[in-house]
This record gives sequence, C-alpha cells and structure tokens, in this order.
Amino acid sequence: MSAAQVLTAEQMRAAERRIFDAGTTVGELMEIAAGGAAEWVRRLASGRGVTVLCGPGNNGGDGYVIARRLCEAGLKVQVVAPLAPKTQAAKDAKEAWGGTALTSGGRTDGGVFVDCLFGSGLVRPLSAEHALLLRDLAERHETCIAVDVPSGIATDTGEPLNEKLPRFDATLALGSWKFANCLTPARPYLGTQRLVPIGVEPVEGAAQRVEKPRLNAPATDAHKYRRGLCVVVSGDMPGASLLAAKAAMRSGAGYVKRTGPCVEGTPPGLVCEASPLAEALSDSRIAAVLVGPGLGRDEAARGALSLALESGHSLVLDADALHCLEPGDMREDRLIIGTPHDGELDALCRRFSVIAQGRMAKAKALAAASGMIVLAKGPDSFVALPDGALAIGPAATSWLSVAGSGDVLAGILVSRLATGSAPYKAAYEALWLHAKAARLCGPAFTADDLAARVSDAVAVCL
Repeated sequence: MSAAQVLTAEQMRAAERRIFDAGTTVGELMEIAAGGAAEWVRRLASGRGVTVLCGPGNNGGDGYVIARRLCEAGLKVQVVAPLAPKTQAAKDAKEAWGGTALTSGGRTDGGVFVDCLFGSGLVRPLSAEHALLLRDLAERHETCIAVDVPSGIATDTGEPLNEKLPRFDATLALGSWKFANCLTPARPYLGTQRLVPIGVEPVEGAAQRVEKPRLNAPATDAHKYRRGLCVVVSGDMPGASLLAAKAAMRSGAGYVKRTGPCVEGTPPGLVCEASPLAEALSDSRIAAVLVGPGLGRDEAARGALSLALESGHSLVLDADALHCLEPGDMREDRLIIGTPHDGELDALCRRFSVIAQGRMAKAKALAAASGMIVLAKGPDSFVALPDGALAIGPAATSWLSVAGSGDVLAGILVSRLATGSAPYKAAYEALWLHAKAARLCGPAFTADDLAARVSDAVAVCL
C-alpha cells in the first residue's frame, strides 16, 4: 500500500460506532487499542518506570489500561489523574487497574511519560492548570509518548491550542491516522509515529496519507520504450528543464528526452531533441510530457504549452506552464497533473474562479473546477483529484526549501507517469521519493544533489 486513510475526529467516532454496532463493546475496543499502545510503550520503556497521565474521558481510560498492562509486564507504573473518570468505560478501566492515582505530578519523574489526558477530539485549549501539569511531567521524564494525539493539539487541523506544549518522542495513533498526525503545525510535537490497528474499516471519502510505495524492477524482457518514454519541454531557462530531466532519468523511465539543443551540463545519457516541438511531440511512443520548468511566460511559452496540450499525451504542468494555463485549455480527454506552489495555486484559483481557504481546500476546489489532478506542494503537500479524493504527502525535511527542488519533483512525477503508474499513484510515488531523496541528502543540499539521490530513494522501494 502507498497510502493509508486519514480521518477527522467525527469520521473516527463514526468508524468506532460501526465497530460497536458489530458487537464489540467500548471496553473491549479500549482493551484492543490501549493494549496495542501498551506494547509500544513497553518496548520504548526498556525496563524503565512509566508515568501515565489520565484524563476523564476514554483517552484516560486508555491510560488506565496501559498502566495495568505495563504492571502485568513487570514495569513500575505511576498514574496521575487530575480529574476522575467520567465515562463508564474509563471508570471500568480504572477499577480494573486497581492502583492509586496521584492528582498532581509533584512526586513523579524518571523514565517514560505517557500522555493520555485528552488526545483525539480536542477543540479548545487546555486549562492553565492542565497545561502546566502536562508540561511539568514531560520535563521530568527522559522519554515522552503521546497516545493518539498529543493533548493540546487540535485533531482536525494540527494547530497547537496552547503555548509551550511539550514535544513528544513518539505518538501512537489509535485505529487510524488523524489530520493532526499529518499536518505541519503538529509535526514538531509528534516525534516518531506508529499506528495501532483496532479494526477500523475503510471510510468512504476519507483522505489518504501517502506512505512508502512498492516499486518493481523492470521486467526481464523490458526495453527502453516499454519502461516508458517521457519528454521534458525546455524553454527560456534551460537549467530548470535540465534539472527536471536529470531527476526523471533516475525515477524509473527507460528513456528521457529534453527538447531543444544540448546545453552545458547535459549528461551523456540524456537525449536532446532539437527538432521543432510539434515534431518532437508527434512520437506515438511518448508516455508522458513535462511542460513548465524554465518555460518562460511569453508568446513562445504559450505556444509550446498549446502544442503540448494538443499532442494528446499525458501532461505534467509545472511552474511557468501553470501561469500560461487558461480554463479554456481544459478538456475531459486530457490527463493533466498540475504541481503548483502556493503562489501558483492562488493564481490558478483566481483564474478558475475558485474560492477556498487554506492550501488543502484550495487544491480540492481547484481539482474539481479544472478537472486536473492537483499536486499542491509545500510544507504540507496534497494530491487532490477531480472526484474529491485527497491525499496528504509525507513529512519532508525543511531543507527542501531550496531553488530547483520543485523541478526535481516534476521530473520524478513525469517519469513515474511514463512507467505506467496510474496518475494518482504517480503523484503519490513522486511525493514520497522526493521526500526520501531529500532525507538521503542530509542538510544544506542543492537541487542537483537532490536529483542525484532519487535513484537511491527508488532502491528503498524495491
């Protein structure tokens, strides 16, 4: 699988209700979820003592189950509960645990701290007292683990609801990923993330989280055309298209061409197609075409885009091509994937009369209005399909904020599309490979460094 579902708090509650309707009790589901989390905590504790902070709801009930399971495993466990349980399942979990709970954390410190105060579903800030308790306990322990969503983080947006929230070493999502597990505002607080399955069925219309794809080596009888021929259209600034072509060569396609004459820095394996663009795009063996990196925005650029649109090939439109694109260019028989950054996304929304707030909503609305697949790139990247489907890209290093990184992403995408990946899968694969290549580069890399590591990212997926 290259994606896993991401649920809002309401979608998660509805998914749990379906489990209950099938005959599982709240207490039984709590044992499944908290039992899975307890096993992760046990491994991370490595014999150290554990402090569990329990709230009044079912998240607190999870904490009491975790405490009991860890005690049964032989660990020293202390529970801190500033509020008594309010739900029946939490009351039953506390009774089954059977220990004494402190109402404050003044006497606890040491090994592992587990946050089960409020977790998923929180929409308002923690009280000053609870925020202080949470921060104090985190500071007193060597390792901090949040269950489901760290207390003080909004589930559906990932926004911190309080100042000075602690940063956790690990977060254990229960049943399904939440938006807070995937979005930039929350990421600094989450640490390593693990998903604890509880039997949640697929939810219709749920967003997806892009995960590591499974790629295959070429077939034993493969040749360059069967592996995929893609074309990168050059323009006024040849460096950008050259960079995209370098990335495409390392992303799986068997044959990469760049239109225009060879320029300084062209690698020996890259074919430069110097014939007129219409002729270059007439080859029926072409599987995908990239237009935009370094294209320019003059009449010649608009003409190049028009030729690409009329060629009938699957298209990736990036950078300048997105500035040249008009609503009248769209047709149902054209497969187009657009890769806008924030400024390009805003410009496209104006041109296609889209009104929405936030990159995620803008990407969804633009895809619906234009009919193209929208890969909105940024600190949080989204893939939006015209039918309303949405995927959230993987966490990526902030070192990707370097000139040319978008050209590399576009090159990976057109290459994956040329190999035969379904359009939405090609977008998922490109996002993951782009992020992985960046991590392999280490700090302070250039776009050329990034393109050079794409094949290493592919190798991880074989």
